[in-house]
Amino acid sequence: MNGSTMGLLVIIILYLAMMVGVGVYYSRRNNSVGDFYLGGRKLGPLVTAMSAEASDMSSWLLMGLPGVAYLTGCADAGWTAIGLAVGTYFNWLIVAKRLRRYTVKANNSITIPDFFENRYRDKSHMLMAISAAIIVIFFVPYTASGFAACGKLFSTLFGVNYMPAMIVSAIIIVAYTSLGGYLAASTTDLIQSIVMTLALIIVVIFGVRTAGGIGAVMDNARSLSGYLSLTAMHNMADNTSSPYGVLTIASTAAWGLGYFGMPHILLRFMGIEDENKLALSRRIATVWVVISMGVAIFIGIIGYSMSQAGAIGMLEGSSEAETLIIKTAMLLSENGFLAIILGGVILAGILACTMSTADSQLLAASSSLSKNLIQDTFGVKMSDKASMVAARLTVLGIAILSVFIAKDPNSSVFKIVSFAWAGFGAAFGPVMLFSLFWKRTNKYGALAGMIVGGAMVFIWKYMIAPMGGVLAIYELLPAFICAAVAIVVVSLITPAPAKEIVDEFDSI
Repeated sequence: MNGSTMGLLVIIILYLAMMVGVGVYYSRRNNSVGDFYLGGRKLGPLVTAMSAEASDMSSWLLMGLPGVAYLTGCADAGWTAIGLAVGTYFNWLIVAKRLRRYTVKANNSITIPDFFENRYRDKSHMLMAISAAIIVIFFVPYTASGFAACGKLFSTLFGVNYMPAMIVSAIIIVAYTSLGGYLAASTTDLIQSIVMTLALIIVVIFGVRTAGGIGAVMDNARSLSGYLSLTAMHNMADNTSSPYGVLTIASTAAWGLGYFGMPHILLRFMGIEDENKLALSRRIATVWVVISMGVAIFIGIIGYSMSQAGAIGMLEGSSEAETLIIKTAMLLSENGFLAIILGGVILAGILACTMSTADSQLLAASSSLSKNLIQDTFGVKMSDKASMVAARLTVLGIAILSVFIAKDPNSSVFKIVSFAWAGFGAAFGPVMLFSLFWKRTNKYGALAGMIVGGAMVFIWKYMIAPMGGVLAIYELLPAFICAAVAIVVVSLITPAPAKEIVDEFDSI
């Protein structure tokens, strides 16, 4: 291991130690399970905004999105980013404040399954059980994608085996999450969003300089068929392009629909101290998301010019293309002491975007399994102390399962995230929107929407999309529509909600 690599390792170790330190600090402030899972609703507007977006972006921002842009140009990455930007804004605008208010009114719900059960007065616990199961089913592979990104980082950087590197990363994330809970996850997410921002800035400046300037970057991009177009997808293998039609654009931009059903983001809305400060959070979050995704796509374009300049080799396949920023950090670190520090910041940024999502996902999945399923659905009685132990053990158990799923080093971060995103968006998104905005919705409609949305994600991806043609679209869009239809139809053919439920809805 040479001097620059050793310097990068020291910076990463210091960064990881700081994250664990935050977990230790906040472990003393978790006096109840409510504190562990929702932080006692004490978050300020800045932490709320940046922790929500840091937990949202994941390793997809610094690895998946630049990798897609590097291989296929602007269309796929661009429409995905546009959809996410619009989804971010409207999620903050129409969902955040009403959900914060409604979860307090609905028996002080501290998890999404809690809210659905309390909102519809579902004494059968079916809504809670199904929603908790959906969270566990889709968060395990989502968390696995984060662990995989960490494994790729350390494996590429230090030449170590992927599996041990991935396991060590998982241990660090589990340590501060299980110690500090929601407050630790939210605080580290704020820190990590700052590190991610610095990483993006450093990569763009160094990448443009290495590629020969902004003129060279744009000339190289224009030489590739359809590379800069939003209506054509580039094929790097033979420098050809294929049309990116209206239906494909709609299905790709449908990524934005996923926001309405993301438990780890919705929990940030529920945890803010003052609902009137959500407008400020919305502005901060939206501006950061738009700029960061735009920069990430530009990094993919810069990466191709770096390959043409001989600074890095050509990256083939999605798994290799996702290591673009890692290779850039390694190249930067060869230029002296200051460069080593800057390279370390880039690598810490990759860890930051990975860890900020994994910790939030672990908490959401843990709350669903230990609280909503074991205690609430199956009626296992626990003291507060036992509940805290169960919550932390559940974090550990879910992490172990995620490690097992992430054992393949060739798995694509982008593909894993896109499937889990579709699952949550279709299963919870329509139910959340109808729960907040349509008083005629009842528990039967909500249950039908969850089941139909979640099932259609699997059905469309593995049975319908492989048929090709117009059916080969992102599974979130058709699944979201089917779930919405199921909610309306089933709600209308079953008894209307009780007056108590309607009155509570009107009061919100």
